[in-house]
Amino acid sequence: MAVFETELPARRVWAVSGLCRALADTLDARFNPVRVTGELASFTRASSGHCYFTLKDAQAQLRCAMFKRAATLLDFAPREGELVELSGRLDVYGPRGDLQLIVESMTRQGQGNLFEQFMRLKAALEAEGLFDVARKRPLPAVTRTIGLVTSLGAAALHDVVTALRRRAPHVQVILAPALVQGEGAAPALVQALESLYRYHATLQQGLDAILLVRGGGSMEDLWAFNDATLARTIAESPVPVLSGVGHETDFTIADFVADVRAPTPTAAAEMVSTATQQLHDLLERQQSRLQAALERVVDRQSQRLDGLASRLGRPSSRVTQRSSGLASLQQRMLQAAMSDVQWKRSSMQHLQQGLLPSLVRAHQIQRERATRASLRLELLDPSLVLRRGYAWLSDTSGQAVTCAALLKPGQHLRATLADGAVDVLVAQQSSN
Repeated sequence: MAVFETELPARRVWAVSGLCRALADTLDARFNPVRVTGELASFTRASSGHCYFTLKDAQAQLRCAMFKRAATLLDFAPREGELVELSGRLDVYGPRGDLQLIVESMTRQGQGNLFEQFMRLKAALEAEGLFDVARKRPLPAVTRTIGLVTSLGAAALHDVVTALRRRAPHVQVILAPALVQGEGAAPALVQALESLYRYHATLQQGLDAILLVRGGGSMEDLWAFNDATLARTIAESPVPVLSGVGHETDFTIADFVADVRAPTPTAAAEMVSTATQQLHDLLERQQSRLQAALERVVDRQSQRLDGLASRLGRPSSRVTQRSSGLASLQQRMLQAAMSDVQWKRSSMQHLQQGLLPSLVRAHQIQRERATRASLRLELLDPSLVLRRGYAWLSDTSGQAVTCAALLKPGQHLRATLADGAVDVLVAQQSSN
């Protein structure tokens, strides 16, 4: 019985780098070149000029690299969240084993182009000062007549009218209808605003404010409110303009130029009108404060009148009061004068009593000083020294001799003693 052995082919073992290269080759042969659309995320531009970012949609994301050569060809600055279309080739980045798209070109898609136009217009108008806070005006506290710019068929018109009827039915609304979407909407909005400006000039009281409103929609739907001419027209309004375009998250150029922005058309109507009940409450509070103020004035004036009447009704008591005051002043002056004289007299007596003892003490002190000086002077009398056996020597010229070393043998001297003087002759000089 023969036995046959069947050998199975050996499985290939890949090196990591080799597998990555093989995958890259497969992707290149199967898919490249590719075009893909998605939203930009995590966009960074390296110092080398290369760009790295992620392209994503709701379910997935793809790493992308756009080298400097391709990045320099871009005609816009990519931003986070923009919708773009990319052209390039798929590759595997070996050091990390990541799938990535090497981008050769990038173009905006859909809303991305509108967003870029919006940002450019916003920057230009902001540079003109149309968005400055300093030029914005507050809404009036009480409105009587307002202008309204919106479409006749728009739900915003119904919302505004309903809110005004509910809150302030006394407010008069002047409607200037206009297109709010599509081609020709921006010029129509400008024309409607200008008609309200002319109407305002003809009224004695004029408009208190103007509402520019529209319901929500996409960026394309609201694009008419991102118009430079419309923005400048809003800035020229003679009265405050309140913009209520779209929903709370929607922003248009009109919102930035308007004096006040409301999140919705209904909110705009509520902000520009004061509820009738609030006006009634305000009037009642003002009436109460006015009445209380008048009562306080009447009370103060009545009290003042009573005081004046009291002073004019009894002049004799006033005279008596004045006379009593004068007598009191006279008595006080007399007492003050007497007190001053007594004080001075007492001071003189005190000085007299103290002057004589002071003079006696001073005389005694001077006498004692003279006695002590006489004693000191007597002690200095040279005759007292001579009486104790001393003699005063002098030469023939009368100069005192105080040093024996200066004498010479045979020199004549004169010795003065206590009872007279004798002449002496120096026999010899002796040393100690």
